[in-house]
Amino acid sequence: MIGSLSGVLRLKSPPHLLLEVNDIGYEVEAPMSTFYGLPAVGARTHLLTHLVVREDSHVLYGFATADERTLFRNLLKVSGVGPRIALGILSGVTTAAFAQCVRDQDAAALTRIPGVGRKTAERLIIEMRDRVDLDGAAAPTAAASASGGGPEAEAYSALVALGYKPAEATRLLKAAGSAESTEELIRRALQSAARE
Repeated sequence: MIGSLSGVLRLKSPPHLLLEVNDIGYEVEAPMSTFYGLPAVGARTHLLTHLVVREDSHVLYGFATADERTLFRNLLKVSGVGPRIALGILSGVTTAAFAQCVRDQDAAALTRIPGVGRKTAERLIIEMRDRVDLDGAAAPTAAASASGGGPEAEAYSALVALGYKPAEATRLLKAAGSAESTEELIRRALQSAARE
């Protein structure tokens, strides 16, 4: 799996871009939210990536932030939503705006995104309810993990990897308080979950 790429931006032609890493050009597809933050052609940049392997192709998708990549991966888990629709959603709304639409059950706002019809919007609201942080609290997550993180971000990622929903992971970490190490923080959060 290719998790990220750092290199020289050689081509920008939405939704496609070409990133040269050690004399190898990687063709990457990215949402408009990522394109808005890209430097000029010829400059160095860093992208988080997700590789989609199909029977007839391997497509690499690039994202400026961990939040975008996480939302993209969660959208792919929704029945009837493929990479094209997921890219369209990320190009049409920010990750925070998408979470707000799910929180408010605002299917009408989602149908304004090209490629998203009424049934898909309703399915997104139902299936994404457990995959986005609906408390409005920013999970100690993506912003922190992108910048190196610290124990809270690492513990959050570990809890999500263990199967806890983002809102649950955030709540458990709040209940756990602070700790000097990631392991201690995870231990306290799991003990808190066991007591419930």
